[in-house]
Amino acid sequence: MKAAIVIFPGSNREHDVAMALKRATGQEPVRVWHRDGSLPDADLIVLPGGFAYGDYLRCGAMAAHSPIMRDVRVRAERGTPVLGICNGFQVLTEAGMLPGALLPNRSLAFTCKDVHLRVENNQTIFTCGYAAGQTIRVPVAHHDGGYTADPDTLDRLEQRGLVAFRYCSASGQLSDDDNFNGSARAIAGVFNETRTVLGLMPHPENATDPLLGGTDGQAFFTGLIGALQ
Repeated sequence: MKAAIVIFPGSNREHDVAMALKRATGQEPVRVWHRDGSLPDADLIVLPGGFAYGDYLRCGAMAAHSPIMRDVRVRAERGTPVLGICNGFQVLTEAGMLPGALLPNRSLAFTCKDVHLRVENNQTIFTCGYAAGQTIRVPVAHHDGGYTADPDTLDRLEQRGLVAFRYCSASGQLSDDDNFNGSARAIAGVFNETRTVLGLMPHPENATDPLLGGTDGQAFFTGLIGALQ
């Protein structure tokens, strides 16, 4: 199983996701610079977290027009899975590969802490390592993570099972307090129509090593790799 990680100027979580993928596959992912014209053969494309282009204009807006993104779109249209984490999620929305947008947290402050997520749909390659309704604990680290979309789009995401994760309590209940960044309907991650592109704000790659305080993200990667092999 070959994975390619796209690196933009300002990316800072490529090492983290590379380590998580290596733990799951035993293989080192390929790292691709954003100015490259094309991707190598890959079974999975990852856009990692960070602050691409310093988050100028809007988070992910400039990275969405990097040369490599043309090939990312083409590969995605052909069915290659694409995963965008945090800043990668922002890039995917700015590139039009996922619906909606990410707004500043309602606190207007950068937030770095562990949160609980509820798995909304486990019938996908990305979430098959979990049970539907399962609650997991993973870190977040973002300033602009409030997911938003128009009401019709939100309804469509709900009706078609395209909501991947929601912010919740430790017991899986939804509340305004647990929706810390003010995301519409507490949405933490969404799929595209074919469920082959996923964007999420939390960092499962930082919950794959007991030394980091938890391993709830490990099933995310082992499930994904198992589904792709």
